[in-house]
Amino acid sequence: MSRSYVLNYVHCVFSTKGRTQLIRDPEPLWAYMRGIARNRGFDVIAVGGTDNHVHALLSVPAGKHVVEIVRDLKANSSRFIKGNVPGFAWQDGYAAISVSPSQIATVKHYIARPGGAPS
Repeated sequence: MSRSYVLNYVHCVFSTKGRTQLIRDPEPLWAYMRGIARNRGFDVIAVGGTDNHVHALLSVPAGKHVVEIVRDLKANSSRFIKGNVPGFAWQDGYAAISVSPSQIATVKHYIARPGGAPS
């Protein structure tokens, strides 16, 4: 194969510091995260969560590293939220689970459910 072909989907989850319930109006946060992704050269396929954590299904392109992508999402979104919620912080760490292309629709459905709870 003369060119590289990369399909790398990752379901990431990260929480507010201490799992405090600080995400009161999530829609602007989700839109802001999509903007971060656009500016950093990766895609947010789905984003959702609850008042204390975020689920994001990401498409990670060749040459990008999950650790850098999550760092960018957390750092920039934290600055955004702090505009309305002083003292806001994300917990250290995150979960990043690879997703088969055949399971993209299932993960999108999971993230779209209120609270990301399974049906």
